[in-house]
Amino acid sequence: MMKNNISVLVSGAGVAGLSVAYWLARHGFKVTVVERAPRLRPGGQAVDVRGPSLEVAERMGILADIRKRSTRLAGMSIVDATGREIFRSTEQSFTGGRLDSPDVEILRDDLCRVLYQTVGNGADYLFGDFIVSLHQDDAGVDVTFASGAPRRFDLVIGADGLRSGVRRLAFGPDQQFIRYLGFYIAVFAVPNFLGLEHWEIFLQQDGTLMGGVLALEKNREMRTYTGFASPEPLDYDHRDIAAQKRLVADRAAGAGWVFPQLLAYMQDAPDFYFDSMNQIRMERWSSGRIVLLGDAGYSVSPATGQGTTVAMVAAYILAGELAAHGEDLPAGLDSYERTLRDYVTSNQEAALGSDAAPQTSFGEPTEGDPIADPDGIPDFGQMVQPIALKNY
Repeated sequence: MMKNNISVLVSGAGVAGLSVAYWLARHGFKVTVVERAPRLRPGGQAVDVRGPSLEVAERMGILADIRKRSTRLAGMSIVDATGREIFRSTEQSFTGGRLDSPDVEILRDDLCRVLYQTVGNGADYLFGDFIVSLHQDDAGVDVTFASGAPRRFDLVIGADGLRSGVRRLAFGPDQQFIRYLGFYIAVFAVPNFLGLEHWEIFLQQDGTLMGGVLALEKNREMRTYTGFASPEPLDYDHRDIAAQKRLVADRAAGAGWVFPQLLAYMQDAPDFYFDSMNQIRMERWSSGRIVLLGDAGYSVSPATGQGTTVAMVAAYILAGELAAHGEDLPAGLDSYERTLRDYVTSNQEAALGSDAAPQTSFGEPTEGDPIADPDGIPDFGQMVQPIALKNY
């Protein structure tokens, strides 16, 4: 590791932000991470580390730890409104695909904890704070935080997700970049009152996949998924969690099986997440000394399971290209975009072009049972062009 005097602010302590913090620190940058939440965010869906991100994880020295913390699902069931099992598989799962795959399925917060521990003292953290203004010149970026503390950095990285504050401040309103895909999804944790262990169950009712639960250990909470289709984006406050819970409860009213209990537990779930399925499409991911990473710049859609892989690969490339170009940050950012653009586009087009993609979303009527068909769960990792990782 070569020390340098280049200071970098990373907004967001999720998969993308923590991954890039690790690689930047390894290349000798002075890294600060700001995160709106008071600590690492709990909860979240099961995510997939696959393809080139397995190689990134290996280079980080965390692949064995990720595998140790994987969901290790033994299979899945689909039930009808009465709770009758209509399909069972011990060869694949709805959330992770084929169980004999080399890919790793892991809960999002488990992955973030692994990444956070791996960063260690390589970064300073500002939890419970966020950026409210950005003003840049040729030499750096003046940043004002909600706490009121102004600071100056050589580079700012927006790794703050689909609703990126950095993107709004540096590039403009969300509407010009968000491409709505017709679905909404909610994820939250509930007690494991079903006593499941390394298993998931999903409800299919009246030709609609309503959602389901995923459980690891009997004494650990279940992750609940539910959602619905909507031909047009809904108008709601993205910060009003109570209103979002009411919306989900209204849309899932009348669902059978154990959905009444799941919705009741949802009301007190502290890790509740709700948003539309979208892609972010931008002609350029950087503006001067401000750059976007992961979902903030190029969300590919949660339906593909490729978001985590893209984020980890992109973080490796961004940090590597910045290190390779030294103090010429604009050249490093240009090379980051050139290196990554085709891979990102391939992932986004796979999500839009696959006939199977709607079957991986909730609230979409289907004919028969999409999961019983061996081709019912698309392997998006095999549908995108490969990317060769340089040695930085």
